[in-house]
Amino acid sequence: MHRRRRTALALSAALLGAGPLLAACGSEAHPGAAAVVGGDRIPVSALQAQVKDVRTAQQDSPQAAQLIKNTVQLSRAKLHGLIFDRVLDRAAADAGVSVSRKELQDARAAMAQQSGGAKAFADMLLQQRGVAPDQIDDAVREQVQLTKLAAATGADLSTPAGQAAVTKTLTEASKKLKIDVNPRYGTWDDKAIQLTDRKTPWIAQHTKTGPQQDAAVTG
Repeated sequence: MHRRRRTALALSAALLGAGPLLAACGSEAHPGAAAVVGGDRIPVSALQAQVKDVRTAQQDSPQAAQLIKNTVQLSRAKLHGLIFDRVLDRAAADAGVSVSRKELQDARAAMAQQSGGAKAFADMLLQQRGVAPDQIDDAVREQVQLTKLAAATGADLSTPAGQAAVTKTLTEASKKLKIDVNPRYGTWDDKAIQLTDRKTPWIAQHTKTGPQQDAAVTG
């Protein structure tokens, strides 16, 4: 069980997309929204509140400067988390998976014990995943959900094949939600289950034709 929890944590961490830190700003289609998932808006204000909670916790840490330096992409990571949780909820619902309050409490206690106590567990989450103290329950719920989703779909999270199977299940759920991300944060990749840099067609075209044009001039 401990191995499965560690693997679920690793899989979740691996799914956290990374990209340049971009300013929060509502898109024209969805003013004030960082993303729209399954028709539900994730307000920029909700994203900013999560980032603020983490920054406050980091400032209270003796390693404040290093923690902040290591999380320059915090807004992107937090938006990924907010979207990923909704994708996981959809996949879990489709598989008939739910997490009880007792399961959440037991899992949090077990993870804290494995980490050397509640404080050590909280410090680890803040340092490694940018999770503030009041966000721990959500992080633990994510791990329990992933483990139960894997079990429900017959996937073994301790193997690459099992992790790929769970990712495929999440991809299917992600596509159903028709995720629309504010362009300033990038775009959502259903297959990779992560935020990626938004590709602007004219920039791609310019990059593609640029060398040929240069060659024509110098030739």
